[in-house]
Amino acid sequence: MKFIGIDLGWQSQPSGLCCLELKDEKLQLLDLDRQEAIADILTWIDQIIKPEEPGIIAVDAPTLIPNSTGSRLPDKLSHKYFGKYHAGCYPANQNLAFAERTINFGLELESRGFIHAAKIEPQKPGRYQIEVFPHPAIVNLFRLEKILKYKKGKIHERRLELLKLYNYIVEILPVISPPLSSPCICSSFPLEIPNTGKQLKETEDKLDSLICAYVGAYWWFWGTEKNLVLGDESTGYIVVPERICS
Repeated sequence: MKFIGIDLGWQSQPSGLCCLELKDEKLQLLDLDRQEAIADILTWIDQIIKPEEPGIIAVDAPTLIPNSTGSRLPDKLSHKYFGKYHAGCYPANQNLAFAERTINFGLELESRGFIHAAKIEPQKPGRYQIEVFPHPAIVNLFRLEKILKYKKGKIHERRLELLKLYNYIVEILPVISPPLSSPCICSSFPLEIPNTGKQLKETEDKLDSLICAYVGAYWWFWGTEKNLVLGDESTGYIVVPERICS
């Protein structure tokens, strides 16, 4: 089973892409990339998961937006449950500039057989897609009291927060189920987190896509036993791992 994470550029920005595969009871990193054009992202997906292969694609973007104005139910619920961690998501509606791009991306995945999986039978092979959101996932997986603020601020401050995220990934994800193979991750990133804006953004996109891929694997592995679903397929939905107990 393969698990793709996509930190989708909501408008024209590059997207972080990650693929994990469950082998010998561990998640192995198969690929980590970055593409800008939707066509190139879809080509990358088609090369990673062949038409006859199972997989789940976890997208950090609103691919289901039924409402023409306001915000979706999952957006509101993210603020209700994760606002205290500063992890509520941006509102999505059909009149916003990014909506056509993100909705069409979900439709492209559906045309490839990746059905929405707001409900899932754990560990059953299939072709699925889900919406995810890294901030609340990071808060819950790593038992944090607030988000890691690596997206905004001065470069040196963002770099320190991104370094924390990297360390959490290599220290914690290998010891929970399904476990992530840490040697694969360590070899895929520079020894030092970059300290220039362009390189920092590239590392941020890739780490976000890795988190997305892991959340996809966690959802497939555990289902609702250890995950929350904010909303449903009629309102839009976001899958978030439940808070890991110490």
